[in-house]
Amino acid sequence: MADSTHLFPALPVHDGLSKLAGDYDGFILDLWGVIHDGVAVYPGVVDCLERLRAQAKRIVFLSNAPRRTHVIAVQLTELGVPSVLYDGIVSSGQEAYDHLNKRDDPWYAQLGTRCYHIGPDRDRNMLEGIDLDVVKSVEAAEFLLNTGPWGEGESVADYEDILVSAAAINVPMICSNPDIEVVRGGNRMICAGALARRYEELGGHVRYHGKPDREVYGHCLDILKIEDCAKVLAVGDSLRTDIAGAVGVGIDSLFVIGGLHGEEMGLKPGEAPDPDRVADFCAEANVKPSGAIAAFTW
Repeated sequence: MADSTHLFPALPVHDGLSKLAGDYDGFILDLWGVIHDGVAVYPGVVDCLERLRAQAKRIVFLSNAPRRTHVIAVQLTELGVPSVLYDGIVSSGQEAYDHLNKRDDPWYAQLGTRCYHIGPDRDRNMLEGIDLDVVKSVEAAEFLLNTGPWGEGESVADYEDILVSAAAINVPMICSNPDIEVVRGGNRMICAGALARRYEELGGHVRYHGKPDREVYGHCLDILKIEDCAKVLAVGDSLRTDIAGAVGVGIDSLFVIGGLHGEEMGLKPGEAPDPDRVADFCAEANVKPSGAIAAFTW
């Protein structure tokens, strides 16, 4: 490992949110890898949210989930996170849906209506209420809506024929989840971002929505209603999206090291690494959070 400590000094690794909460009025929280793992809420999360709300903190969930916010709200309730514990949800899926529905910029205005959907049935809410013709072949499509793999355990290679065919005829792609991969119930799986990255390698054009794009953070700040960004903390487990996005808009960020990158760092769940090791890991990614925490607990 290259010596990177001269670039990134040892980062503060906090035991919990309790000593940080007083410094902030609002929190932008990632969902997958911070609040839940796609199957269950992590231990201590609901308690932490309740304690923040007891201190009148404003909370918005910012997710790269390729689905609309009302669907995410239902999922959170089913997982045991009631709506009283947060002020709003911003998702990459909702961002993509709104643009596709409104056709409110030149890129979307020129899209046709024939859509080829790459993604599972649970993401069909991304097509509801829009006048689209969902086609069964990329050759018939005017654009691709990429919400991720059709099933678990798939690889990017499984989609090579589809991506090659679409790139050959210059079909534009909407990527409603820029994440490359996620850990679901302990199993690592690819996301829409992995397919989109391969599509770009093949020469295809991709329109991304979600973190780390600045637009989604603007919507979060609108919900929080906090003018001083110094009073807002973003919490996430992905350096490439959560932390880089917060840094890009000048918001303090807290890196949850037990999430997406935990395995890469050789950590067991809930284990806090040496602060120098965290700094080196962040330096390798060239992304510097304000601090780190093993898990989202009080």
